[in-house]
Amino acid sequence: MTDIIQLLPDHVANQIAAGEVVQRPASVVKELLENAIDAGASTITLVIKDAGKTLVQVIDDGAGMSTTDARLCFERHATSKIKSAEDLFSLNTKGFRGEALASIAAIAHVELKTKTEASEVGTKIVIEGSQVVSQDAVVTAKGTTISVKNLFYNIPARRNFLKSNTVEMRHIIDEFHRVALAHPQVGFTMMNNGSDVFQLPQSNSRQRIVSIFGAKTNEKLVPVTEETEILKISGFVIKPDFARKSRGEQFFFVNDRFIKSSYLHHAVLAAFEGLIKDGMNPGYFLFLDVDPKSIDINIHPTKTEIKFDDEHAMYAMLRSTIKHSLGQFSIAPVLDFNRDAGFDTPYEYSKKSPVTPTIEVDRSFNPFKKEPSQANIKFPYQREKTSSWESLYVGLKDDDSELQSGFQNIEFESEEVTGKLFEKETEEVGQTTFQLHNKYIVSPIKTGMMIIHQHLAHQRVLYEELLKNITVQEAVSQQLLFPLQFHFSKPDIEILKKIQEQLEQTGFVFSSLKEEAFEISGIPVSIVESSVGTVLEQLIKDIKEEVPDAGFSQNDLLAKSMAKSMAVKTGVPLNREEREHLVNQLFACKEPSVAPNNKTVLITMNVNDFDKKFS
Repeated sequence: MTDIIQLLPDHVANQIAAGEVVQRPASVVKELLENAIDAGASTITLVIKDAGKTLVQVIDDGAGMSTTDARLCFERHATSKIKSAEDLFSLNTKGFRGEALASIAAIAHVELKTKTEASEVGTKIVIEGSQVVSQDAVVTAKGTTISVKNLFYNIPARRNFLKSNTVEMRHIIDEFHRVALAHPQVGFTMMNNGSDVFQLPQSNSRQRIVSIFGAKTNEKLVPVTEETEILKISGFVIKPDFARKSRGEQFFFVNDRFIKSSYLHHAVLAAFEGLIKDGMNPGYFLFLDVDPKSIDINIHPTKTEIKFDDEHAMYAMLRSTIKHSLGQFSIAPVLDFNRDAGFDTPYEYSKKSPVTPTIEVDRSFNPFKKEPSQANIKFPYQREKTSSWESLYVGLKDDDSELQSGFQNIEFESEEVTGKLFEKETEEVGQTTFQLHNKYIVSPIKTGMMIIHQHLAHQRVLYEELLKNITVQEAVSQQLLFPLQFHFSKPDIEILKKIQEQLEQTGFVFSSLKEEAFEISGIPVSIVESSVGTVLEQLIKDIKEEVPDAGFSQNDLLAKSMAKSMAVKTGVPLNREEREHLVNQLFACKEPSVAPNNKTVLITMNVNDFDKKFS
């Protein structure tokens, strides 16, 4: 039998490793930014072109590399972060596997310029598909500049799996946020297609959060601080009033490394229990410092999942710390049994200033003067006694006899005994629709019965109406007496600017649209004023997750998202007119049996099916 196992060539092994390390342009951004942080950079510049497909460039002023290190960093398993297996359990740096640059160089054109402070000239290396094209001495500033061009140029199948530029840019911004939030002491600049996206100076954690998510974020933050022997917690949680349906600003950092942990997220939800509605998500920026030996971060290729030695203790401390912070800053109600409520200022006097008391003295008072007897004192409001009280009851006996005779003439109707099961009708006579569990609309038909899902049915109605308004531009808008103001992050505002025209065609009227805030003076007729914020948040979330290219597909997504947010929810009772109107609107649609998300809207049940059940 011939041997069938063989060693893979280096370029094939690198491409396989790249499949784990580099999934999309955002993966390259993450690896390069973390390398710049490990190099001790104080300022980092990220340059993006075509959502990273054409160029990802990171410029830092860190320690730089020597000529030998510059060549060696592109080899597999080459790293300066660890020297033995024991170092894996006491990591204080980001990248440590030594496969990032080797994997990136295997599937892109890479150009590296680097120089140490002690060197007079730097080194420039050009690599294409793991092959070193050139290596020269070059004049460059202290630090490292690495450019990754034409990602996946030699693996077209992987390039075809990339999403649209807007989606890929959203992932790049997410990675940029994670690194920038974890290192506020480092200044960051991000440029996309020649224009500035973020200018983040060196600052503290609070200022960094405000710089990224907007000035209005400052008033939403509640500081969280706790330090124990095994854990140090710092950071901020967002006030319960600003909880959102989408999972937006939720960041966990362990030893300045961004992680995802559903277990710790549940601890935060437990701390907010009773303060936010079901289905709402609190925001948080929490930094956990633990002993590196008590965690294992080498359990996932992207290093976003870690394992703790004692998860239960972490859960309990995180929950209690957040609860304490919410109570300390009067966000959550707190009972203090040691406080004497008698010393509290009454509510009606809480806003009044104190007044100096005055003393009135009766200067004509003479203690030796003989006071008059009580018999001679007359009270000003004393009523004289009268002896005519009997006149109040004159004629009462006659009236009483007439009243009693009147009661004797009253006749009581006997209750009619009927054969009905219920005493009164619960539904109006002549109606053709009924509501079941405030979720389904039941309507009798000739062959049996039809059951309609009210939420999905309303989605279909609104979807076709919105799509028609966007296409034909015939939407009706209702003007608001007081304009609505909203504050979103810069990336969210950019998304709204791109779809502003389509939103205006659905009935929205934007009176102003600035960098971090916008004002709405008109809304569609079919939307409630109180739900405008929820509709826009859901729309931005859907666009982030699946942004199609411009054209009909973008209009379709916008109509689907708005219909989902505006449709009547499950559990809402509908009266007869509302039910019948919804049914009539549904059957006026082009596709009444299918919702915009391809779910079934209605089902029919035949009378024969019922007959079989009773046979």
